[in-house]
Amino acid sequence: MRRITEDERLLRSDSGERNRDFTHTDPWRVLRIMGEFVEGFDTLAGTGQAVTIFGSARVHADDPIYTAAVETARLLSKEGFAIITGGGPGLMEAANRGAREAGGPSIGCTIELPFETGANAYVDLEIRFRYFFVRKMMFVKYASAFVIFPGGFGTLDELFEALTLIQTGKIHNFPIVLFDSTYWAGLLGWVRDTMIPSGKVSATDLDLLTLCDDPAEVCALITASHAGRQIGAARQETEQASASSLRDATEKRRP
Repeated sequence: MRRITEDERLLRSDSGERNRDFTHTDPWRVLRIMGEFVEGFDTLAGTGQAVTIFGSARVHADDPIYTAAVETARLLSKEGFAIITGGGPGLMEAANRGAREAGGPSIGCTIELPFETGANAYVDLEIRFRYFFVRKMMFVKYASAFVIFPGGFGTLDELFEALTLIQTGKIHNFPIVLFDSTYWAGLLGWVRDTMIPSGKVSATDLDLLTLCDDPAEVCALITASHAGRQIGAARQETEQASASSLRDATEKRRP
């Protein structure tokens, strides 16, 4: 029997037939949502550098793209990155499997669905969410990069969410890697041939995406980006310390 999820309850319009008890109203849900944020932040705070990997739940283990996802996660994990996925089957399972094989952190942010699937067998740390938007925050906040394998609407949702955050300056130095250039060619062609000429996006927006077909290339790109980010952060910290020292010295010289 199909059951109603918390997301569905939150998004449906009000009705006079609904229970008016406080625990069934939106103010109560705000507290529940806040609790999910707190749990997610608390659980993932010590994760360190991580990469979030997305992809279809409908891919089987005998598919070459499954093998590629395992290898990509395995290489990234060996470089010290935790692997975060949606915790489900298919390519999410493949990524968690690669992390497990490399001995690195394998994290699954699972979601309540009408038909339960549970976390895949390769998730070592599962965080269960009722609300998609809370879960999506965790995917972005604790990741240094996204790797987007072939997938459906959910995968596209995460892809365009990340692109929007970068485009609007909410996150910086955040590689988005599209794995399997053949699969993504149609989408990128539509952006290039329809969206750009009609002025809906800028030509430079395509530079936010990187196409890859080789797990080793994905790992090298993300590792280099992370190293560059660390160098930039260290430089900024040094500059701030110098500026602070200069201000202190100036204050001391004043009569």
